Amino acid sequence: MKAIIVDDERLARMELKKLLEKHSDVQIIGECADYEEAVQKINDLGPDLVFMDIQLPGKNGFDVIQNISVNPEIIFVTAHDEFAIKAFETNALDYLLKPVDPERLSEALQKFRQKELHPEKLGREKISADDFVFIKDGEKCWFVRCRDIRLFESDGNYVRIYFDNFKPILLRSLNSLEEKLDPKIFFRASRKHIINFEFIESIFPWYNNGLLAKMKDGKEVEFSRRQAIRFKAIFGI
Repeated sequence: MKAIIVDDERLARMELKKLLEKHSDVQIIGECADYEEAVQKINDLGPDLVFMDIQLPGKNGFDVIQNISVNPEIIFVTAHDEFAIKAFETNALDYLLKPVDPERLSEALQKFRQKELHPEKLGREKISADDFVFIKDGEKCWFVRCRDIRLFESDGNYVRIYFDNFKPILLRSLNSLEEKLDPKIFFRASRKHIINFEFIESIFPWYNNGLLAKMKDGKEVEFSRRQAIRFKAIFGI
């Protein structure tokens, strides 16, 4: 696994590197001491795993996660335990407190290995249209039947979910959601949208052999050319 260490303290980076030497399958491909360096190196090098400190000069580790274009696994390594809940809301793999305990580090790395080897064990089973899903956005929570969600829309590294008069943000990627959704009711229209068939009012031909779907709430969703071709192949007669 290729890893990057993000920590503004040189001594802390050295200590973590020393602990990681016992794990031969971990290759440290970069070190970062601040927000800007972290965003650039993570985007440029595309690591599998990032050991992320929370307190950084200028901005923090959560800001880094929000502004990277790749999706590595994140293990937070920090001296502050008060950020644990927020860390797991970002789908962090683990949360280690300094000074890092070697056994806890081993456990965190084993989580990564298991996730890579056995992704089917991590709750990726399909969600049916009649299943309820729990959605949390800040202090607000909803318990929604899946078929009542009309649209998933990518918003940076996160996803905006449209149902009723609400559109909360979910701290997950659109790709990870697509793996769980029932293809009998949801369709990936583009890199940015997954739509619910039941909320489509009409579909029109669009530019470059694409399609444009008008939803019942008035929102318009453009199909990419590739997905328009796939849609026609699956549902055309």
